[in-house]
Amino acid sequence: MLLQRLALCSRLKVGKWNASVNACPRLSRAASQAKLPLTRAHGKSFAHRSELKQAKRIVVKLGSAVVTRGDECGLALGRLASIVEQVAVLQNQGREMMIVTSGAVAFGKQRLRHEILLSQSVRQALHSGQNQLKDMTVPVLEARACAAAGQSGLMALYEAMFTQYSTCTAQILVTNLDFHDEQKRRNLNSTLHELLRMNIVPIINTNDAVVPPPEPNSDLQGVISIKDNDSLAARLAVEMKADLLIALSDVEGLYDSPPGLDDAKLIDIFYPGDQQSITYGTKSRVGIGGMEAKVKAALWALQGGTSVVIANGTHPKVTGHVITDIVEGKKVGTFFSEVKPAGPTVEQQAEMARHGGRTLAALLPEQRSEVICYLADLLTEKKDEILDANKKDMDLAASTGRLTPPLLKRLSLSSAKLNSLAIGLRQIAVSSQDSVGRVIRRTRVANNLELEQITVPIGVLLVIFESRPDCLPQVSALAIASGNALLLKGGKEAANTNRILHQLTQEALSIHGVRDAVQLVSTREEVEDLCRLDKLIDLIIPRGSSQLVRDIQRAAKGIPVLGHSEGVCHVYVDSDASIDKVIKIVRDSKCDYPAACNAMETLLVHRDLLRSPVFDQIIDMLRVERVKIHAGPRFASYLTFSPSEVKSLRTEYGDLECCIEVVDSMQDAIDHIHKYGSSHTDVIVTENEETAEQFLQQLDSACVFWNASSRFADGYRFGLGAEVGISTARIHARGPVGLEGLLTTKWVLRGDGHTAADFSEQGSMKFLHENIPIAPGLPGQRTSN
Repeated sequence: MLLQRLALCSRLKVGKWNASVNACPRLSRAASQAKLPLTRAHGKSFAHRSELKQAKRIVVKLGSAVVTRGDECGLALGRLASIVEQVAVLQNQGREMMIVTSGAVAFGKQRLRHEILLSQSVRQALHSGQNQLKDMTVPVLEARACAAAGQSGLMALYEAMFTQYSTCTAQILVTNLDFHDEQKRRNLNSTLHELLRMNIVPIINTNDAVVPPPEPNSDLQGVISIKDNDSLAARLAVEMKADLLIALSDVEGLYDSPPGLDDAKLIDIFYPGDQQSITYGTKSRVGIGGMEAKVKAALWALQGGTSVVIANGTHPKVTGHVITDIVEGKKVGTFFSEVKPAGPTVEQQAEMARHGGRTLAALLPEQRSEVICYLADLLTEKKDEILDANKKDMDLAASTGRLTPPLLKRLSLSSAKLNSLAIGLRQIAVSSQDSVGRVIRRTRVANNLELEQITVPIGVLLVIFESRPDCLPQVSALAIASGNALLLKGGKEAANTNRILHQLTQEALSIHGVRDAVQLVSTREEVEDLCRLDKLIDLIIPRGSSQLVRDIQRAAKGIPVLGHSEGVCHVYVDSDASIDKVIKIVRDSKCDYPAACNAMETLLVHRDLLRSPVFDQIIDMLRVERVKIHAGPRFASYLTFSPSEVKSLRTEYGDLECCIEVVDSMQDAIDHIHKYGSSHTDVIVTENEETAEQFLQQLDSACVFWNASSRFADGYRFGLGAEVGISTARIHARGPVGLEGLLTTKWVLRGDGHTAADFSEQGSMKFLHENIPIAPGLPGQRTSN
């Protein structure tokens, strides 16, 4: 049965390649004219990871450790199947895929061991009896024999796997000697191009059954010698003018020192000339190549115009998407680039920020306050420069037409906005005086043994924000006040404004030597890549659309995300509501800033008000304000001619639109909000105090208001000076998150030679656990006993 399935593509199999030069005359002519060293006609390699999406022709090299099992006998079938699936997916997208594979020796070793053991067992059973079977030993198997026995089975396995995706394969075996024969080189070039033209995946391997041992220092000038599959993959990638070479191994990528060492760091981007900074470790558990060979092959391919990524193809959690992730431009493995950026990488920025943040946290509260006040002064002193930069961003956004009117409004700065920012920053400066190091609890555990719980910074914050450049100084001030390091990733639509605001922030930080504590990520980092830096970032705070927040929550890998998924805010108009208050609150909640997350999206109206003057005035006001009304299901049932019925009661419009729905009671309103709301901000308008108190107590939202606009859900209006965002989460911080939300705690124990044994049954000491009152004064000030 298997042979029948494999026969479908058998006619396409090419043995040790010997295709005619005439198979592709145009390519043959080009190859015949090419003399060593080979020159690339298709241009330079990609400079940035994000450009890898454009890769058309891709070579995937599978190292021995990737395709073989841990015992080195047989293939890792599950791993190989996921790799085949990814290659087939990319092939079906219209890309041209080639595979350079190891594994013939391991597959052959498994088969030969099985045959030898079977043969020995038969012979020993005939001559010595069953009691001798346990003494059987397998002789040392010669690698070339294993390769000869395993190559056909390896290829049959590939064919069977690719057939499941309606993809045909062809086998090509080569040796180093073949590359020195110009006729054979032309044949190889022609054969591969013809296979790719026919949408067939070539599977290439060294002919290990006959290959001679590699000669040391056998590279010709400008040409890499085929010593292993790394050099073979590089040579073929350049020969075929491939856009990308993906070399999969059993390590995450290239490290600055052997990966087993504690201080070894994965290198995100490697540049020619950086070899001196690398210390190589031992070779892989299988195969004949090592990381040094991989780097040499990668740099040779890069010089030939092919981009290279070295990544882990054995990790069980990423194997199933490592190839597609690389092609999508995600930060996986080590990317080789000839273009070295002028500034530091984002990893280096995070390290700089962490170091600067620790120095910042060690400053006196007065010093952190001085930094914030100086930043507030700079916002007004450098107002013209800031507004000029903002005008450039506004003009560019208007000319491209990519931003909606609400986003354009968020992008815009004015003198009034800058003045308000400065006022808010000074509020933060005042509140920062007793933030870091404040004693929350002090306990006398035993005589001369005191325990304190004190406030400390969270660590390194990553704040990702869209459109709103005023977010940068606000968040920076809060981070400075709380002693946190800060990475900022703003939208490119505000690049000029963000740049000047960050420069002013660093100028303010410089007065106490902590300039590096706040970093602006200006490289071409994707948000998903930033969310993977779990060893460098302690908390992610998204500021922007609900879609942005959801995307970041989905992409975050082991890093907590503080944010709200949506801002579906409700205003409930009770039967005992005051008409004047209703009109003011509904207008402000919906119309003041409809793009804000605290704007009203659904208006709940008590059933008794439906045919009353109160309801008519609400509708008239919304029409005057040009608010588009959508009818909820119950509201629509009361009307003969109604507005368009709402598609979903969970919609966040972010514009001059809202839904109106009818409820029977205050409890009905609470149930509706619990079912369709987002736990952000919800309002009741009523003159009935008992009804209002029940609403405030029973409603489970981050902010619950009585006779006040939903727009009050804001850090500035709460007196926090500013906010890093509004959280609807249940853990750590909720509602507008200001300075307090950026602090955590640690425990400090002061003893006098105490040990745990002192409190055992045989010990001499007893626990007291007496709370010690905290005296007013400086943060952390100790009280006298």
